[in-house]
Amino acid sequence: MTLRGATSPDAGDTPGALGTRTTASNTSRTWLTRLVTGPHDDPNWARPALLALLAATAVLYLWNLTASGWANAFYSAAAQAGSQNWEAFFFGSSDAANSITVDKPPASLWVMALSVRLLGLSSFSILVPQVLMGVATVAILHATVKRHFGAGAGLLAGLVMALTPVAVLMFRFNNPDALLVLLMTAAAWATMRALERGSVRWMALVGALLGFGFLTKTLQVFLVIPGFGAAFLLLAAAPLRRRLVGSLVALVALVASAGWWVAIVELTPASMRPYVGGSQSNSFLDLTFGYNGFGRLSGEETGSVGGGGGAAGGQWGSTGLTRLFDAEIGGQISWLIPAAIILGVMGVVMRARAPRTDVRRAAYAVWGGWLLVTMLTFSFMAGIFHAYYTVALAPAVAALVGMGGAQAWERRREPVGSLTMAAAGAASSIWGFVLLSRTSAYSDVLRVGVLTIGMTCAALLVIGRRLHARALPVIVAGAVVAGLAGPTAYSLTTLTSGHTGSIVTAGPASGGMSGMPGAGGRGPGARALGGSTVGAPPAASSTTRGTVPTGAGGQGVGGGGMGGLLDATTPSAAVISALRADAQRYTWVAAAVGSQSAAGLQLGTGEPVMAIGGFNGTDPSPTLAQFQAEVKAGKIHYLLASGGTSAGGGTSSAQTSDASRILAWAEATYRQVTIGSTVFYDLTQPLD
Repeated sequence: MTLRGATSPDAGDTPGALGTRTTASNTSRTWLTRLVTGPHDDPNWARPALLALLAATAVLYLWNLTASGWANAFYSAAAQAGSQNWEAFFFGSSDAANSITVDKPPASLWVMALSVRLLGLSSFSILVPQVLMGVATVAILHATVKRHFGAGAGLLAGLVMALTPVAVLMFRFNNPDALLVLLMTAAAWATMRALERGSVRWMALVGALLGFGFLTKTLQVFLVIPGFGAAFLLLAAAPLRRRLVGSLVALVALVASAGWWVAIVELTPASMRPYVGGSQSNSFLDLTFGYNGFGRLSGEETGSVGGGGGAAGGQWGSTGLTRLFDAEIGGQISWLIPAAIILGVMGVVMRARAPRTDVRRAAYAVWGGWLLVTMLTFSFMAGIFHAYYTVALAPAVAALVGMGGAQAWERRREPVGSLTMAAAGAASSIWGFVLLSRTSAYSDVLRVGVLTIGMTCAALLVIGRRLHARALPVIVAGAVVAGLAGPTAYSLTTLTSGHTGSIVTAGPASGGMSGMPGAGGRGPGARALGGSTVGAPPAASSTTRGTVPTGAGGQGVGGGGMGGLLDATTPSAAVISALRADAQRYTWVAAAVGSQSAAGLQLGTGEPVMAIGGFNGTDPSPTLAQFQAEVKAGKIHYLLASGGTSAGGGTSSAQTSDASRILAWAEATYRQVTIGSTVFYDLTQPLD
């Protein structure tokens, strides 16, 4: 298979390619036939290859899916709550009694909660929507690249996307990132459609998709706006006035599609809704621009588990241009970044003489802007940063590889084309060799083979003009195989084990991510008192890898309680039985400091559990007075005697005092009871 099948160097600019179907019956084909065979002007292999790619992606992503159990129990508990109570669904509450929300807007929870309502609560119902999002992302990316660069380019882009290790991880995990990537990719597709004719209506769709991206993970979605906006304003096929109107309409659509929910939350009296988790003032705007916003860039995140790193390193690792290529993050996403940069830059060079409205050049602005802005932001942000955030780079990397590869193939008989392919192939094989050399999980044959095959193909491509025409496709295919061998190995390893907790990584196990405060060296497979393996439903087994790093400073998580800051633990049968007894008499069968501790109890019992202090245990909700009032009203049965909090950098005693005071008051006022091996305060049994 060639990247395009075109008969001339710039055949991609006009219809017609080798292997095109031209039968007169095309116009009368049934929808099923069109689905299977594709458009009549596609090469014969194009649609079957796409269907095979999507089917293989679905099978791979579904394989061993439930090994992850509840995955991130923090979000699983919220999905459970949303499936039981529509108020919890709307606000994204951690529990069905609506004490506090998660620290993100609820769009991703809506999808999971609806799945749970339809299929019942299980690991599968929580995670299968993420798989479907992954397959949809591959399909949309393929369609976007194919439209202007050909079927081969679209197929290559989709293949790179499907096999990116961090994408394989996050499209099988229940963090918001899966939906975020899907919406951003769909917005890129709509942007490309808008560019073709300067369409205002398509730009309205772009804004709406980005707005729902905001309701998924707030400001992170804005990282694609510079590339999208610049491409439309400067390169769209329309007069300047229409381009300005289209940009304004996109902005209005973004504000409207996100603002309706924000307005409802902000205008609803605090007494009539759950506390906004992650904020220090019960305000979603505070959450958006503080903890989840500019604080991520500066490291000054009030109520966070710790501050940032800086160039010299810190709790979230060193910042700088090499951050995405280091031992911690490199294997997640960086495999083809060098090739994507080379192919993207040379793609623009090859379109240098094209008119302003050239759609291909505009495509490089869209995807290249996405890659550049996101890479720089991730490289230098000093606040909370996890390796799995880099899944947001995967569509841009895949698109640039597909587009640039196709354009270089079209110019394969010219030095610019052959040398571009050679440079990209050499960069991929060399960097793949380096990344594979950082782990002992694979045979030396793999890394040596990647380097040998890749460099051999690159050398042959340098003299591509002198080779027989039939040899070139084989050589290019060899370079593609060498470039994808490493990420494929990492992806297959990712499929073989479950992933649970708040911090997960793809690929083989490592020594853990550095810099997470408060981890106290607790391993990902550790057990909390009275519980079973972290993050798994009672009937599921789970092997976790790379979820908990060693930390710098701060207190250890878990503290002998149910779960901790990073993980939830399935409670024992004795704990479940005790909490379920007379559960109908209470609003919350229990309370626990930290959302993960509460999530383990809630998922195990199926009953609401109050998360004191939200995810970090540092939110001022509830206050001691509020908690005392709920106890006096008979709404809470038990309080877990210890749980997951962090007193690491960036949190003051004032910020953590509410949870501490509640525990101290309970200790002085109520009897301690040991259920199984887990200690609670029974809030119905005063000491006197």
